[in-house]
Amino acid sequence: MTKRLILVLGGARSGKSTLAEELATRLGGRVLYVATAEARDGEMASRIAHHQSRRPEGWRTLEAPREVGRALAAGAADADVVLLDCLTLLLSNLMLDLGDDPDEEVAAGRLDSEIDSLLAAYERGRWSLIVVSNEVGWGLVPPYPLGRVYRDVLGRAHQRLAARADHVYLVIAGIPLDLKRLGGLFDGPRGETSSSSTHSC
Repeated sequence: MTKRLILVLGGARSGKSTLAEELATRLGGRVLYVATAEARDGEMASRIAHHQSRRPEGWRTLEAPREVGRALAAGAADADVVLLDCLTLLLSNLMLDLGDDPDEEVAAGRLDSEIDSLLAAYERGRWSLIVVSNEVGWGLVPPYPLGRVYRDVLGRAHQRLAARADHVYLVIAGIPLDLKRLGGLFDGPRGETSSSSTHSC
């Protein structure tokens, strides 16, 4: 089986995790579920329990709230598919000790290091990788510095992973859109596709 990297994006309760789990099942073989969530309160503990109850019995779970790449290097040798859910919580964990007015370069550097390590583990491994993350950039501009830094750092990380991924899905109301397939539909002047244009967003 040819391994592949798949990015699954969506808003809260969009169905992105359900799609990612379906993709992992379709890819077949031994699935390693990488959980980045930490049960810091009762609500999060309840969400974790809900996700755990949906996983097939044969799936193995690896708790990795930080240093995901290192955890995979040590624990994914026998996996055929790795499902990381989710990048959003990983960034939250990394930013916890940055305070209410974090330095954007520091936050971005921490997440970039995590992604470097994750992609390096993927390149060395035999397994396909599915990464789930929340699309948080479509709402109102957050009124506080922490929220704005979080939104911007995560958005750039999505662009980086999407550029590397073989498939990128955006899930809306439970319906997945294949963004890489849609991205080449519209031609600009002289036959240039919209993906080749530059912008500041």
